[in-house]
Amino acid sequence: MNVLAPGQSLLPFAIRVIAIAAAFAIALPDPADARAKNSRSKSSSAASEQRARAAAATSSGQWRSGYAAIVVDANTGKVLHESEPDALRHPASVTKIMTLYMLFEQLEAGRLRLDSQLPVSARASAQEPTKLGLKPGSTIEVEDAIKALVTKSANDAAVVIAEAVGGDEASFAAQMTRKARALGMSRTTFKNASGLPNPEQVTTARDLSVLGRAIQERFPRYYRYFFTRQFVWRGGAIANHNKLLGRVEGVDGIKTGYTRASGFNLVTSAKRNGRHIVGVVLGGRSGASRDAQMASLIEASLPKAYAGGQTVARIAEVEPAQVEPAQVEPAEAVPQPAPRPMSREPLALAAIAVADQAPTAAIPQPAPGSTEPLRPTAVRSVPVGPVTNTAPLGAVVTRASASSASTYTTASASAAPGQIAPAVITIAPEPAPHTLDAQVRAYAASAQPTRPASIQVASAQMAAPAVPPVRHAGRSEWMIQIGAFPAESQARDKLREAQNRNKGLLGNADPFTEKVVKGSTALYRARFAGFDEERAHEACRVLKKSDFACMPLRN
Repeated sequence: MNVLAPGQSLLPFAIRVIAIAAAFAIALPDPADARAKNSRSKSSSAASEQRARAAAATSSGQWRSGYAAIVVDANTGKVLHESEPDALRHPASVTKIMTLYMLFEQLEAGRLRLDSQLPVSARASAQEPTKLGLKPGSTIEVEDAIKALVTKSANDAAVVIAEAVGGDEASFAAQMTRKARALGMSRTTFKNASGLPNPEQVTTARDLSVLGRAIQERFPRYYRYFFTRQFVWRGGAIANHNKLLGRVEGVDGIKTGYTRASGFNLVTSAKRNGRHIVGVVLGGRSGASRDAQMASLIEASLPKAYAGGQTVARIAEVEPAQVEPAQVEPAEAVPQPAPRPMSREPLALAAIAVADQAPTAAIPQPAPGSTEPLRPTAVRSVPVGPVTNTAPLGAVVTRASASSASTYTTASASAAPGQIAPAVITIAPEPAPHTLDAQVRAYAASAQPTRPASIQVASAQMAAPAVPPVRHAGRSEWMIQIGAFPAESQARDKLREAQNRNKGLLGNADPFTEKVVKGSTALYRARFAGFDEERAHEACRVLKKSDFACMPLRN
């Protein structure tokens, strides 16, 4: 068979052959390019495997996506709307609400400060977007990390927090799950700090509504970050993903989330005219439809919410008391009352149980490690309800445990001659200083003044020993001073100005003036009380940015 027809030239045929060869050359990959693609494929294999596990979980029916929602009246705890509220769903980036809850605990306890620098590991830096692009070996300030989670939902910043608080992300996720159980979130399990796909990371709309309420009630000072509309990072402005902020009246937070498995999620808090609701929408088909649904639920639910203030008990963490048997030896057949959650009974001073026992040879001494030695402390008397079977005022009281509930053993001075009738006094956990100060001040202001009880000092030479020391119920341990002025009216004006310009910071603080005379000159110090050490320093940091002089002081 002839390839060429008679008289046909070889040139066109040769051109066609060259063109075909060039096409094949273009189609085949360059060896260097193939190696680069193979490298990129290996670097993302872990993420692909994680996505594959999530897809497998979906097809196997381990969980199912779909719409779920709940709206709760935060003042009463009443459910105003619900749809599949207990169905398992993936939280996606709504997970970061719990990540921040754990971080706020560290701030409140003084283990971290807002200006603390958190190290960035290679693992944190390698997280999938959305992220800030943090570099391994660098650091990020705690406050910037908070804003990055609230606005951009940065996954690298979430892992930085997890590693700083928990040591590694897996340990931190286990802590998050334990915290969820303590709050009553019985169907929630966390496996990471960011909300990136994991088939075992699940929650429910009802559980998330509990978390949305709890984080506001426990950390009102830090909750305000959820209202951040814009975060400036390295010269660029990052807008908050929560589009309802500023668009729906009363919305003050809190967090969005999305993965392919979860759909579009949103937890929202809204307040109007004394009414307060927390809503959850999970499994939205798009961000716009999710937002529209939440806006509709807010408008329908707020008019039905209670406007008379909070009547339901605050959400308390309920965990078993961790008391070593060797530390407490109660009298036989005397049940030990469990410590009451501090948020439910903020002013409960003591639960007392008294029982007779055989004579003892000596009064027990404070257990090793006790941080509260017996010493007299001036107190302000606060009236409480009658208590039966109490130990007498002259009882010797020694602390026998440094656990969450402080247990004391007393020796009754009213026992028969030659005998000592012991009693067990269990003191409930003490509320956070700023909470106690505000509550005690309000309580004391409404009560009639009473004469303080007399104080005796226990010693080996005295027949009538002393009552246990009581924390001062007046001004707290730390205060701040914003100036000293020649006239008291000037000091009060300055206090009023500072409080009006910083209501979120100083709204619950206790303003007062203090006169001091130096030679022939009298000055009036302008001060705020009601702080712990960390909050006092933070208040001064913020006030100085507003051109106020400020100095933290121990009371």
